[in-house]
Amino acid sequence: MADLPAKTEIGVTTGPIRGSKKVHVAAHSGSGIRVAMREIALEGGEAPIRVYDTSGPYTDPEALIDIKTGLNELRSPWIRARGDVEEVTQREVKPEDNGQLGPDRSGGVAPFPNVRRKVLRAKPGANVSQMHYARQGIITPEMEYVAERENLGRERLKEYKRDGESFGASIPDYVTPEFVRDEIARGRAIIPNNINHPESEPMAIGRNFLVKVNANIGNSAVASDVANEVDKMVWSIRWGADTVMDLSTGRNIHDTREWIIRNSPVPIGTVPIYQALEKVGGVAEDLTWEIFRDTLIEQAEQGVDYFTIHAGVRLPYVPMAAKRVTGIVSRGGSIMAKWCLAHHKESFLYEHFDDITEIMKAYDIAYSLGDGLRPGSIADANDEAQFSELYTLGELTHRAWKSDVQVMIEGPGHVPMHKIKENMEKQLAVCGEAPFYTLGPLTTDIAPGYDHITSGIGAAQIGWYGTAMLCYVTPKEHLGLPDRDDVKVGVITYKLAAHAADLAKGHPAAQVRDDALSKARFEFRWRDQFNLSLDPDTAEEYHDQTLPAEGAKTAHFCSMCGPKFCSMKISQEVRDFASKQNQSAEGFLASEKLGADTAAASKAAAEEGMREMAKVYKDKGDRLYLPEDEVG
Repeated sequence: MADLPAKTEIGVTTGPIRGSKKVHVAAHSGSGIRVAMREIALEGGEAPIRVYDTSGPYTDPEALIDIKTGLNELRSPWIRARGDVEEVTQREVKPEDNGQLGPDRSGGVAPFPNVRRKVLRAKPGANVSQMHYARQGIITPEMEYVAERENLGRERLKEYKRDGESFGASIPDYVTPEFVRDEIARGRAIIPNNINHPESEPMAIGRNFLVKVNANIGNSAVASDVANEVDKMVWSIRWGADTVMDLSTGRNIHDTREWIIRNSPVPIGTVPIYQALEKVGGVAEDLTWEIFRDTLIEQAEQGVDYFTIHAGVRLPYVPMAAKRVTGIVSRGGSIMAKWCLAHHKESFLYEHFDDITEIMKAYDIAYSLGDGLRPGSIADANDEAQFSELYTLGELTHRAWKSDVQVMIEGPGHVPMHKIKENMEKQLAVCGEAPFYTLGPLTTDIAPGYDHITSGIGAAQIGWYGTAMLCYVTPKEHLGLPDRDDVKVGVITYKLAAHAADLAKGHPAAQVRDDALSKARFEFRWRDQFNLSLDPDTAEEYHDQTLPAEGAKTAHFCSMCGPKFCSMKISQEVRDFASKQNQSAEGFLASEKLGADTAAASKAAAEEGMREMAKVYKDKGDRLYLPEDEVG
């Protein structure tokens, strides 16, 4: 089905992904929870394949999409049924929240039409985090939803022999709600679900679950607008982004974020220091804890699911980066480093970490502890500054866990392949197996315009070693703000890396889709091959560039080899001929002129013939090509 524009001034892509349909599967517990998945129909009598789906209602033709209204609040009944939240009046939006320091909103975008006047917050003394529930032995509906999503395809486990190398991960044959609860309680996984983002469909980030992918969007001071950012959010989840980070800077930050969250079925992350900096006119030295705290409350009430907090950038670590080739490349890291040096004081993020934690547990916001001193070049990889910060992030992880607040750890960056494993091993040891969330890493610095590939290489590798979520990189990395096409390329590249990691780790049933596509390829079911791919549209487009005719969709060849040299076609002919003669394919190693009348005799004759030809090769001086007069 063709993409259909939504009927709104801000257009987003809706309609099913080609060759598939949205399905909602009832949880095995009988609780009534229904989990969204995507089902790919196959030809030739093959059973359909269900795949993990992040696209929300945008691919459901029966869903009414109106982004001015926002999505249905899936989790609202679950949140309120627990009885530990209260309604409070939402903090008043201030001009500086949108980068407008005066009372005039001119130049701003239209505010979201259905902004809530009342928001949720934990009752006094309560903790509403998923980790808190898990440690109380409670299996929440969110945990049940996650278990059903993660079990996708595992009913076929008996068809597969588990292999792979998981590097010490504890990946079960089947994911139960109890397993999800235990992983959350241990801190080895998180479910980022702010109580003020009830539109989100629960998902888990942890190395014992499927590797996830994050897409970054957001406007800048010089480019983009709210329409583009909402469209990019919908576009990225269509192709498989499990979470989205809104990294907006400049003006209209608050309103842009409201539009995105109200229309997002996936968790939304932010870097609050970006907006706080805008509130002080971009002067890092003027930041204060009070301004930052106010920004956290603002974003918590909107429904941000996880915050990147650069609390590991401490005053003693800043000089360590002075001798680097590329210094401090993290925006948040550089902001805090400048503040620390200007005041010659310890970071207010570090000193007020426990105060931040109190906010997090009141709204169930997960920490994404930022790698503000990550290497920005392979020359700086695994240096003293990077690992000093990592040790502090480990300390902060355990402090957050004492308050039952969920944590994941952000990682590098630019790291050559031979140094990647050390990053994973140190993070697991120092941070108590809290989920690792890495940008790439980029394995070389020589490919501007292709850094989605240089980073995809590192992403597949570190995902195999144990990273739980991969932050995508687009072709525009280091060059400019990504557009819609760049977002798709980045997501597809990273879905590929994540899936390759799942296969290598030995995730049960990860291979089901691969095998279905391989079988379709061998049987020349072209449409199935397209539809089973990560990007059906591009797959068919490439095929049709040389063979556009409709009949080519059933042809037993492509333009690579043509009709006479297709190895799969020839292999199939051998298989068919062997089956007609009631012989195995190996029985046809010999030709009829050798006089063999059984498979065993045929094989023996073939082997004898090969020995004779080997002798001829030696006798002729080990020459591969002979003059015509010497052949015969």
